[in-house]
Amino acid sequence: MTTTSTSIPPDLRSTKPPTTVPLYRFLAPRFWPLWLAIGLVRLITLLPLPVTLAVGSACGRLAYCFARRDRRIAAINIALCLPELDARQRHALVKRHFASLGCAIFETSLVWWASATRWRRMVQFEGVEHLRAALDQGRGALVLTAHFTALESGARALTLLGPTSIMYLTPKNALIAELSRRSRARHTVQAISSEQVRDLLQNLKRNLPVWYAPDQRFTDKNSALVPLFGQPASSNVATSRLARISGAPVLPFFAARRSDNRGYLVRILPPFENFPSEDPVADTRRFHQLIEAEVRRHPEQYLWAYKRLRRPGYDPYARATDRHSAQPGEQQ
Repeated sequence: MTTTSTSIPPDLRSTKPPTTVPLYRFLAPRFWPLWLAIGLVRLITLLPLPVTLAVGSACGRLAYCFARRDRRIAAINIALCLPELDARQRHALVKRHFASLGCAIFETSLVWWASATRWRRMVQFEGVEHLRAALDQGRGALVLTAHFTALESGARALTLLGPTSIMYLTPKNALIAELSRRSRARHTVQAISSEQVRDLLQNLKRNLPVWYAPDQRFTDKNSALVPLFGQPASSNVATSRLARISGAPVLPFFAARRSDNRGYLVRILPPFENFPSEDPVADTRRFHQLIEAEVRRHPEQYLWAYKRLRRPGYDPYARATDRHSAQPGEQQ
């Protein structure tokens, strides 16, 4: 592992190059507003990082005024997960969260187009020795992370350490999906879709770190209700199975935006000991406890505006039929 080069040796390049869509397919008038927005964001990210993030924060605070639905979801999540906060503290945290979301939009442009040289100036690593030691075992490393607003920045930062694969969900917007696909192809050995579990295992077999964020709501066959902040949450418990099949160490990984907006702190924690156990739910709970601790370190950077706590038979985000049955955290 090294922080001086991110070139990917030919023998590590994926044998399955991503299928790209020609960009001229996105020249129809309906894409023009999005192209304009992407161009403006890219221009702004040419400015120094503190200026870029200040603009992003301002945009996020402006969005707070109009994004009623997402504002409501964030308020409900915070009320359920952080009941120790009073109403004023929750309101302030929702506003700070939207400022953080605004920063994430501009960081996406940096992830796509900023050079490795610029990224090295912006990133401070802790715990790189844990990743090196894991890869010395020769079975790859499952780098386990969670959905904070600096999620994409963390993935890009990990590629600075050497050849890396990532697992991802395809964005719904076709143009954003294509630009994201092209960026991942430049910076990673392979970008693995959530359906390509065999490719994930193959990359571990090639002794590569695989960046993996399985913490969103999940209701498929590898799901179970696992407490998150004391709330039963439909969760993906497949990490244990992947670790058992591959023999790869599982290392928690968190990236956070620094409070001075001058860069990012990327922490690679020691691999889980005695993992996996015979209980995938208990294994997932261990990771949730780390997520909870990271949220308390940077509460505004967690992805609160997402329906994480909805599960079969229970939807805290459903609108009440009258004012007396309003959901926790919802302002009337």
